[in-house]
Amino acid sequence: MASVEGREGAPTAKRVAVQAAVLRATEELLQDGASYADLNIERIARRAGISRTAFYFYFRDKRELLMRLTEQVNDELYAQADIWWSGSGDPGDEMREALSNIAELYREHGVVLKAIVEVSAYDEEVARLWRTLMGRFVAATQRRIEAEQQVGKAAPAHAEATAFALCWMTERTFYQQLVQELSMPVEDVVEALCGIWVRAVYWPRS
Repeated sequence: MASVEGREGAPTAKRVAVQAAVLRATEELLQDGASYADLNIERIARRAGISRTAFYFYFRDKRELLMRLTEQVNDELYAQADIWWSGSGDPGDEMREALSNIAELYREHGVVLKAIVEVSAYDEEVARLWRTLMGRFVAATQRRIEAEQQVGKAAPAHAEATAFALCWMTERTFYQQLVQELSMPVEDVVEALCGIWVRAVYWPRS
């Protein structure tokens, strides 16, 4: 699936600046306590310093705004996950670093990630986007597992299924930590996830 922004062609400097302001304003409003359902275009546009009419020059509707914001946050998450995908050092250390950085991004952008998961429960277009974005993580994880299999380091016989299970488990874990406001330290969650990933991928065959 192509990026939401891709269909617009090369954006001008002004378009980029205004879109960034709208995206920033939306996340700020969510952080201030507004729910995605309650946010209206007028309020978002006012916070971004543009008119309601101007908003529709840059975004089709509020759904597209959320999808664009999600793509932006997802790119940040992907860059951190690549620490392990493209790593050549100790896999446990790289895994821990990647998951720690991802946990920090969940803390920083939690309102956006909560919104996309919640909206995807009833909006099929948003759900397709989220599954597609998560599919990038699954595919990259599968490639790393298969590369480790080729050199005799990885144990799983089913790389794709293992990648699918691990990526969606991690997404659910960080999401539930957000919505449940758990008292356990995030460092403990990261260590638990790191242990599961390393054992699932590198555990020796019996």
